[in-house]
Amino acid sequence: MARLAGTSTAVVSYVINNGPRPVAPATRERVLAAIKELGYRPDRVAQAMASRRTELIGLIIPDARQPFFGEMAHAVEQAAAERGKMVLVGNTDYIAEREVHYLRAFLGMRVSGLILVSHALNDHAAAEIDAWDARVVLLHERPEAIDDVAVVTDDLGGAQLAVRHLLEHGHEYVACLGGTAETPAVGDPVSDHVEGWRRAMQEAGISTEGRLFEAPYNRYDAYQVALGLLAGPDRPPAIFCSTDDQAIGLLRAARELRIDVPGELAVAGFDDVKEAALTDPPLTTIASDRSAMAHAAVDLVLDDGLRVAGSRRERLKLFPSRLVVRRSCGCE
Repeated sequence: MARLAGTSTAVVSYVINNGPRPVAPATRERVLAAIKELGYRPDRVAQAMASRRTELIGLIIPDARQPFFGEMAHAVEQAAAERGKMVLVGNTDYIAEREVHYLRAFLGMRVSGLILVSHALNDHAAAEIDAWDARVVLLHERPEAIDDVAVVTDDLGGAQLAVRHLLEHGHEYVACLGGTAETPAVGDPVSDHVEGWRRAMQEAGISTEGRLFEAPYNRYDAYQVALGLLAGPDRPPAIFCSTDDQAIGLLRAARELRIDVPGELAVAGFDDVKEAALTDPPLTTIASDRSAMAHAAVDLVLDDGLRVAGSRRERLKLFPSRLVVRRSCGCE
């Protein structure tokens, strides 16, 4: 190939690998023409063995069946493709052992970097990351077990926006569907959503006692919780759900119980998944820029400046939340 292009094998390598040294445009064109004529295809396995890095990014998420994580994974895949990378996805199903399994598998494949959406990173997983000295960016969640760079939404502030909006409709109080007993108290978005709800209620001088209800994150189990809550004698006038999936399950329960939303019950969620605009009624929720977050995570995990000195706050890339008003809250 080098002979056909009239150059050296080193220059051919620079063109194929897009570096590390620049190649003059005319020479690059000759090399590309030779590649096309010979039908050459790079051996990516051999390249990975030589560089000890692949063109892959590992992405570990809790459950791609949940719309939020599916949409986030898609955004990461698009951002990675723009940088010439492919994405390997592993679902942990909120199981710590499975998270460690994917960490070992992906790091053993010499991925270029790892983007981790961890529900509750344990010490074993943290030790695995330290042992490989891996490039890791935390996305959406920021467990305290490791201190890597994190890309997150303003979960606390967003929850406050939603609850304040519900209270502005004149409701006596707003109940909250939080997480479960397994939800981490620190670093988890749902914990921040609950804290945001609590602060907004306290700002309004309203008690939160007895108004926080445990519920799984997914719509199916949240639906079962909502059936019991809404059929009881003390049905709340308004409910803030920590995830849109919970809110979708709650809306289904309200419809089955013939409870008018928003006439008899106001509802708001968090995440602004695409389906939120299609619920009946359309769901008022909190949105963040998932595409921008995904691009930030990919750029951070691939760039050499990832490991920088600084405090935990300085290593936190915080994206704003915004209120998306639809009809479930009572707005027309």
